[in-house]
Amino acid sequence: MTTKVSERSFETIENSASSPLKVADQIGASVEKGNKQLTEAFFKFASSAEEAQKILTPIFETATLAGYELSLKSVAALQANAVAGFSHLQALFGANSPSQVFELQSAFLHKRVDTSIENAKEFRALASKAVAEIAKPINNAFDKFLADLKAV
Repeated sequence: MTTKVSERSFETIENSASSPLKVADQIGASVEKGNKQLTEAFFKFASSAEEAQKILTPIFETATLAGYELSLKSVAALQANAVAGFSHLQALFGANSPSQVFELQSAFLHKRVDTSIENAKEFRALASKAVAEIAKPINNAFDKFLADLKAV
């Protein structure tokens, strides 16, 4: 079994050995090139982190605001339901006949259903608005990413 060794590898070794300054220069150039690549990678990473923060900050703020609005709406709905329930109980205690109780109960249930439907519409509108606001920075970042890909 014979192994063929290129003559060029011996020349490189021989030339390198004859000129230690060339070896030092080559090592220095390699180190400098590595440092440059590392610096570029760091700046790309830092830029990506800044971009991510630019995206996440408005998302967090919008989600917080939307949560606050939904919480306020929930508390208002619960308060309105409690007031309506107590008013209904007062009306039931003042009823003079079973038919009047049935009429009060029917009207109360009808009003509660209508109120629940209205509340659901308002919650849906608030949630849709929040989702649209949260999606804006994500869409902008995605559009920028696509534009950057097309540029490359």
